Amino acid sequence: MSFRLLVIVFSLLFCGTASAQVLLDENTRSEIIGRQIEIFEDTTLRSVSDVLQSGKFKPVGQDVPNLGIKKGYVWLKFSVKNTSEIPTFLLDVAYPILDEVVLYEMNDHAAVVAQTEMGEYKNFFPRNFDHPNFIFELDLPKGLTKTYLLKIKSAEQIIVPITINKPNDLWERISKENTLSGIYLGIVLIMAFYNLFIFFSVKDKGYLYYVIYVIFVGLTQIGIKGFNYEFLWPSSPLFQAKSLIIFSCISCFAVLLFTDLFLRLKENARKGRIIIFALHFFYALSLLLTLFVDIQMGFQLMLMTTTIGSILLIGLSFYVMVKGYKPARYFFAAWTVLLGGSIVFLLKDFGVLPFNLFTSYSFQAASALEMALLSFGLADRINILKKEKEASQLAALAAAKENERIIMEQNVILEEKVTERTIELQETNEDLNTTLDDLKQAQSQLVEAEKMASLGQLTAGIAHEINNPINFVTSNVGPLKRDVAMVFDTIQFIEEVSFANLSNEEKKQKIEEYKEELDYDYLKTEITHLLDGIDEGSSRTAEIVKGLRIFSRVDEHDLKRANVNEGIDSTLIIVNNQLNSAIEIIKDYSETIPAIECYPGKLNQVFLNIISNAIYAVKKQHGENRTGKINISTRAVNENVIIKISDNGIGMDEATIKNIFEPFYTTKEVGEGTGLGLSIVYNTIKKHNGKISVESEPGAGTTFIIEIPINFELPQ
Repeated sequence: MSFRLLVIVFSLLFCGTASAQVLLDENTRSEIIGRQIEIFEDTTLRSVSDVLQSGKFKPVGQDVPNLGIKKGYVWLKFSVKNTSEIPTFLLDVAYPILDEVVLYEMNDHAAVVAQTEMGEYKNFFPRNFDHPNFIFELDLPKGLTKTYLLKIKSAEQIIVPITINKPNDLWERISKENTLSGIYLGIVLIMAFYNLFIFFSVKDKGYLYYVIYVIFVGLTQIGIKGFNYEFLWPSSPLFQAKSLIIFSCISCFAVLLFTDLFLRLKENARKGRIIIFALHFFYALSLLLTLFVDIQMGFQLMLMTTTIGSILLIGLSFYVMVKGYKPARYFFAAWTVLLGGSIVFLLKDFGVLPFNLFTSYSFQAASALEMALLSFGLADRINILKKEKEASQLAALAAAKENERIIMEQNVILEEKVTERTIELQETNEDLNTTLDDLKQAQSQLVEAEKMASLGQLTAGIAHEINNPINFVTSNVGPLKRDVAMVFDTIQFIEEVSFANLSNEEKKQKIEEYKEELDYDYLKTEITHLLDGIDEGSSRTAEIVKGLRIFSRVDEHDLKRANVNEGIDSTLIIVNNQLNSAIEIIKDYSETIPAIECYPGKLNQVFLNIISNAIYAVKKQHGENRTGKINISTRAVNENVIIKISDNGIGMDEATIKNIFEPFYTTKEVGEGTGLGLSIVYNTIKKHNGKISVESEPGAGTTFIIEIPINFELPQ
């Protein structure tokens, strides 16, 4: 035997004499061995041999060892002596959420033998026994003493309720525990399905939060007993290691939402919502730590948040209850019961209370009672809401009746007032009709005034244009009469000479003498000149009349094709007297411009109004300096004809440009204009489906841009 093996055997013998043995006899049924266990904390992941050599095992001193949260492994050592006839006992470690559990046995030859490794980090199957508890078979013939080592590791709190049992007694106890767990699961399912049905009926989110809370609390509690791992995901150890923390966080999220809604914190305790928000944050952080960083950190944060949160929620519900909100009583009672069950459960873990069925299942019992109380609270809350709704409906009905009474009273008053107002309105209507007639007459007078102004302008222009050629004709008529009379006298003289008793030579001589006296050659020339002048005057007059006819277009109410250039020229003839040779007209006509479909007379009126305004603006700016200019251009662009009329007159500011097309708006002196000219222009262009725009600057002149379609189309 090697020196190392001798040291191990010596250590076992020494340690065995130093600690109490577990004695098994005929009366042993289920022996809690916590006080016979010694513990050694291993933070360096030592081997079994190194652990045994260390010799640093210490007594636990508790029936159920509560070792807290440990970073490394924990080694438990105990010795068992069998004095009964039963050769086989079962070791039960009744805490299914440990990550790793391995049992080592020292045989007669001091060799260390490990049984099946179990834990949440191992697949559930294979195990020697199909149960969530860690159950090991102890082979102990009568009179034999054996020493065992348990290696344990867990991210959560390590609680080790260890019992050595006769097989039949263990299965009987486990059967009772399974029954209790089944009852608890049944309560969870009943509460969940019943309240889910109510949720679909009443659509109250409080029931949905409650159902989520109940389901995940149930999964958490059943998971602590290990049944989730056995029946739901036996081949997913990684998820099993995190599942309890995940389910706990989800149930806490749900209960926080439920608390906010159930206690009406928005109305009853607005600052309490800050607590709810803070708890949400810490549970979310715990969930993230568990999923992505470290399970132990996530568990510790979740445990701390749950402990503090439970106390805060009880205090919050008590505050709301004291304020007089009755459903808070159920919430306060439910969380008080749950807290009481938790305290009993924890006192059992710390050895203050005995380890038995009552203390082991105190939290599940409290949880079931809490679910029932919260369900009652929800029902009471619905009743309160129903009563509030009924009260609201009664109040609304009373208000409706009161409103009906008031309306009936007001109707009587209203009818009286309506009668009075009807009489007033009739009188007002008569006044308005009278005013409307007056306005129509005034409008007609203004339109007539504008027409008369245009007619006066037209008449003045025609009179001026026709006066010159007529004067030319009349001035030639007098001399022509004189010359014709002289011709008649000559004819008479020739007749007298022809009948005289003279020779032909004498007659010819007398006639020649008379012609010389009369200056006959000059007379012929003068008569020809006078006739040419009369012909020119009459031709000029005919042209003016023709232009007038083009301008006036007696058929203006008919839609027909007309040449824009001709219309502008006829307009210039009308306003020629206003130009007075002081304003230069610059024409830039397109020779290829097509005839457009329009109302020619109305379009010529547009040109007349714009050109007249341009003449007025130029004279205001330049007077008689002969520096005024008006530019007129025509172009065909795509399907439109563009006419631009520009001047270098006084121009306009932005405010004036915005208002120039409004009826009765004018910048001229009183008596110089009616303010209807450009309004008529605007409406005429719109009637032709065209557009008109203005560009102007004070002192720099104005440009009117008219765009008219070549083919007239009626608006859609």
